[in-house]
Amino acid sequence: MSEIVREDRHVSELPDVIPDLAAETDAVDRLVADLDAATLASPTPAEGWTIRDQIGHLAFIFKLAGLAAADGETFKAVTAKAGNDFDAAINAALADYRSDPPELLISRWRAESSTAIKALAALPPMQPVPWLVRPLPAFILASAGMMELIGHGQDIADALGVRREWTDRIKHVVAFAVRVWDFGYLARGLTPPDAEFRFELTSPSGQLWEFGPADAEQRIVGKAVDFCLLVTRRRHRDDLELVATGAEADHWLDIAQAYRGSPGSGRQPGQFTA
Repeated sequence: MSEIVREDRHVSELPDVIPDLAAETDAVDRLVADLDAATLASPTPAEGWTIRDQIGHLAFIFKLAGLAAADGETFKAVTAKAGNDFDAAINAALADYRSDPPELLISRWRAESSTAIKALAALPPMQPVPWLVRPLPAFILASAGMMELIGHGQDIADALGVRREWTDRIKHVVAFAVRVWDFGYLARGLTPPDAEFRFELTSPSGQLWEFGPADAEQRIVGKAVDFCLLVTRRRHRDDLELVATGAEADHWLDIAQAYRGSPGSGRQPGQFTA
């Protein structure tokens, strides 16, 4: 889960994210519930990561989120051991899940996600929760959890050759990505532009979701699902129905990401069929 750099004053607080987080967790669980050891060892589009690694990563991240929400001091002590290289800590944590038989792996994933959701649900939405760089409001940390589920769930679905069913639950991910629109610049050592962006995105149900000033010259327009796939770097911009107006917005489509740390290699144009 990512860390907020700054609040976008044009993004209003969404309805309670917890029920949608639980529902999205269930959707990912249905993808992996009955997988055998051989299928868990299948490679995913994330280079070097198997389906097992994707599940282990989600279990580890939700374990951290549950600890942060329930016992902040212990969370700080645990994460302090990782130092400044959290990417390395995440990769090291995967080793803890690679020898689990399928039943144990799925059991651990379910236990960690359930514990985290209950811990976040017990907090007021705006209560600060310690996180990797700075404290986050509880509802923002839950929204970041949604982003993790969308990204890593897509890797699992792609590995299995499964088409996901998208719902308007992704609005939490869209709003989160708009809030952290400058992560792509920061991850590459670039200075974010002063220009404000306008986002007009069509939800799976056909609603129009609007973020940012209506008169902004830099604009992103398109499908909300495609926007989520872009900011989680699970699809290349060339394969998505997103249109940029303005040079800065066009550049943003190349570097957009809704998480801190290395952007990774992303995906190649045409890597996935429609």
